[in-house]
Amino acid sequence: MKKIDTFRDKGLRSQMVERLMKRDIRDESVLNAMNQVPRHFFLDSAFIDFAYKDNAFPIGSDQTISNPYTVAFQSELLSPKTNDKILEIGTGSGYQTAILCKIGCKVYSIERFKDLFLKAKRNLSDLNCNANLFYGDGYLGLPNYAPFDKIIVTAGASKVPFSLKEQLKVGGILVIPVGVKVQKMTVILKTGDDSYEILSEYNDFKFVPFLRDKK
Repeated sequence: MKKIDTFRDKGLRSQMVERLMKRDIRDESVLNAMNQVPRHFFLDSAFIDFAYKDNAFPIGSDQTISNPYTVAFQSELLSPKTNDKILEIGTGSGYQTAILCKIGCKVYSIERFKDLFLKAKRNLSDLNCNANLFYGDGYLGLPNYAPFDKIIVTAGASKVPFSLKEQLKVGGILVIPVGVKVQKMTVILKTGDDSYEILSEYNDFKFVPFLRDKK
């Protein structure tokens, strides 16, 4: 069944973006992308009517699509620019991937759950998003495609995997939620071949756990 982006959907999306602006999301490229990417394409039919509310929803395999504010906030911290080479850990439904693609980034995304990997592939194909999708263990990153300008992790990690920091370019940024039950959104700058600096931390985010190995 072909997915449709109606005038109503576009209106609800515009309202969503206005709410994001009121919550201090300022990056115009992020806001424009979120105004263009139809979030309802990435949800199961049971949740489509609620697609533009600020809620997370289940997408299968005990995973969720983050609420729009979290996607916007994390994207803004990443400061994505056209032609940035970005590694995304946790493709999920593909929504965050689509936002980065719409901005013009070259996205490499890994998903550990086969069902979600295949679903994201279909979702992104429907929108003609040319992301590079991989089925595998996000803890390992993609060393064969490194280095990356930026890395974004969409699951809560108990600690920052060194393998991911290693795959950043010098001057590159890693945005990752760190913690067990509740995470701090952490922004890390690679300052040298073997040196890193925490630029900022933001409290009280909740993500599904960053797991090891493929399923």
